Amino acid sequence: MTPQLKSARPLIEDHALIGDMQTAALVARDGSIDWMCLPRFDSGATFAGLLGTDEHGSWRIGPATPAGAPAPGADRRRYRGETLVVETEWDTATGTVRVLDFMPPRKGRAPQVIRIVEGVSGAVEMQSRLSPRFGYGKRLPWIHDTGGRTAAMSGPDALWLDTSVPGWEKDGVVHHAFTVTAGECVAFALSWQPSHSPAPQVPDAEGALITTSSFWKDWVGQLVYDGPHREAVVRSLITLKALTHAPTGGIVAAPTTSLPEELGGVRNWDYRYVWLRDAAVTLSALLRTGYRDEAVAWRRWLLRTLGGDVHNLQIMYRLDGDPNMPEQLLGWLPGYEDSSPVRVGNEAVEQLQLDVPGEVIETLALAHEHGVARCESTEGLILKLVGYVREHWRKPDDGIWEVRGGRRHFTHSKIMCWVAVDRAVRLVEQGVLDADLDALVRLRDEIHAEVCERAYDRARNTFTQAYGSAELDASLLLLPHTGFLPADDPRVVGTVDAVRRELAPDGVLVHRYLTEGPSVGRDGLPGGEGAFLLCSFWLVDALAHTGRLAEAEELFERLLALRSDLGLLAEEYDPVTGRQLGNFPQAYSLLGLVNTAVLLHNRRKAAAVPVMAA
Repeated sequence: MTPQLKSARPLIEDHALIGDMQTAALVARDGSIDWMCLPRFDSGATFAGLLGTDEHGSWRIGPATPAGAPAPGADRRRYRGETLVVETEWDTATGTVRVLDFMPPRKGRAPQVIRIVEGVSGAVEMQSRLSPRFGYGKRLPWIHDTGGRTAAMSGPDALWLDTSVPGWEKDGVVHHAFTVTAGECVAFALSWQPSHSPAPQVPDAEGALITTSSFWKDWVGQLVYDGPHREAVVRSLITLKALTHAPTGGIVAAPTTSLPEELGGVRNWDYRYVWLRDAAVTLSALLRTGYRDEAVAWRRWLLRTLGGDVHNLQIMYRLDGDPNMPEQLLGWLPGYEDSSPVRVGNEAVEQLQLDVPGEVIETLALAHEHGVARCESTEGLILKLVGYVREHWRKPDDGIWEVRGGRRHFTHSKIMCWVAVDRAVRLVEQGVLDADLDALVRLRDEIHAEVCERAYDRARNTFTQAYGSAELDASLLLLPHTGFLPADDPRVVGTVDAVRRELAPDGVLVHRYLTEGPSVGRDGLPGGEGAFLLCSFWLVDALAHTGRLAEAEELFERLLALRSDLGLLAEEYDPVTGRQLGNFPQAYSLLGLVNTAVLLHNRRKAAAVPVMAA
């Protein structure tokens, strides 16, 4: 090979997301697609340059540059209206050019990435440099011309490139050089197909642009949210929809693996799976803004995946419900900015996390509240999950954050066990669920009493991370949301204030727990991490719940300012470097934004309603 490498990887937040609700790709500001897995989110990456170099797989289209020179970043970029079509523009000495990137919803077709180059003014020399590498950058394909189309094949995978401009292949890289003038369009379409299958149909790029734009506009048209920051809410919801897997109803936590929580660190995980917790809370954001079809699809996924085997409940599954995802290290990839190891699979699947039934039951109850039709199978599943809680709630677990430092009696896990039973009690009282109400109430009261006795530090007026511990945990910010205690209870207010004081040094960005000081090593991992963005939205929610609405709204504005120029968020944020960290874009962060926006809007409306005299 003759590498033509960029000097450094783009920032995590300098990527745009495109997707077809079965997989996704990340497009950097310089016009390079440096991450894409085909044919679905959890498949091997065809472009893995994000975790290494361009030679681990990438596809750049942009203004021509001398060999070896870094590609220029775009002067402007945006999503085209309320769609998942991204526009990237460069101003050059000879003119201005625009590239449209998108992935059409499949509807029975092969997965495709379509890139349309548009001349805006003058004449601009352009280049396309396609380096397909299957197996996460490991396998160099057989690249050849067949009937005027370029094919790249390796093992079970094949890519087909269609364009009107001539190109050539050298050392595993497909090159195209062309000039685009004002008003001219040049389309590139890349399709995936099993290598043994016939060639896919040549895509109609312009037609696909129309149908893709219409799909997203129609979907956004279902939105019922009418509050402030509509643009931020819409962009977050579009991204959450893009992370759903249309054929199965599963929802991935993020489309990437191993983007680091600390630059140069080892906290690099694979998030391309369906966490029951993450998916359930994602559904809560969609339900609150008018989207019920996704809840129905996820409920079907849940029933198929768990079936009658709740006793072997896992915290996550593959998109098709497969419970197997062994963790492996990809030693040939150096990692994003040398943050290694690069992992695929996730051994946290073996963990016990007792909060999960609570999140699932709460979302199923919310779906009922929002008009999703009753389902006898779902009611049976809820009872089985309550039985699981009854059997396991006294055990120590691994906690919401998937620590690898041993099981403990985590307070949040116990509170969510209470939530599981409490929501079941409500469903029985509403006539939705047929169960022994007295037995459920006794179980709920038993869990409540133990948590108040063993997890509350009276001297500091705060609940703690685990029974008998001194450490705090950001998950305690969910106390007022759960209804475990009234929001104005001094123990709740004291906990919110303590978490903010100890885990949010700037009062805004919240860390999940301390990774420095006496608790170092308790999570079983070296190094630290950034502030966890979802926890920061939880802080806003907690302030609103405890009556500090103006303060909550001011804090929300500050969090919105951390979004990328395209409105996207990763998992974490480093307040020192001002960079986003972790897998990107992250469903957890974006659903936090949506739920917080809805909560603040509803609280503000309620505050504006005059109280009627008795």
